Amino acid sequence: MEYEDIILETFLKEQERLFKKPVAETLEEADEFLADCMAQVFQDIEEVREYLREAGMDIEELSEEDIKEVLEVFSIPDGRYLVVEA
Repeated sequence: MEYEDIILETFLKEQERLFKKPVAETLEEADEFLADCMAQVFQDIEEVREYLREAGMDIEELSEEDIKEVLEVFSIPDGRYLVVEA
């Protein structure tokens, strides 16, 4: 597995925020899916902001809370963030 269980579990629980129907049902499927779409894990919201900026998203006016609400951003219970490019 490429991603830690806490990340996979969070994605499995919250994937329907981003997708109309589940794209994974098991930890292994979630790991494969996240690897296929090159999902990235960031230590804090500032790293997420920089990543989204570099990806060309217009986020200059967004607050930290707004960035956390972007559909592609998943808050991990340990304080990190998962960004999934769908």
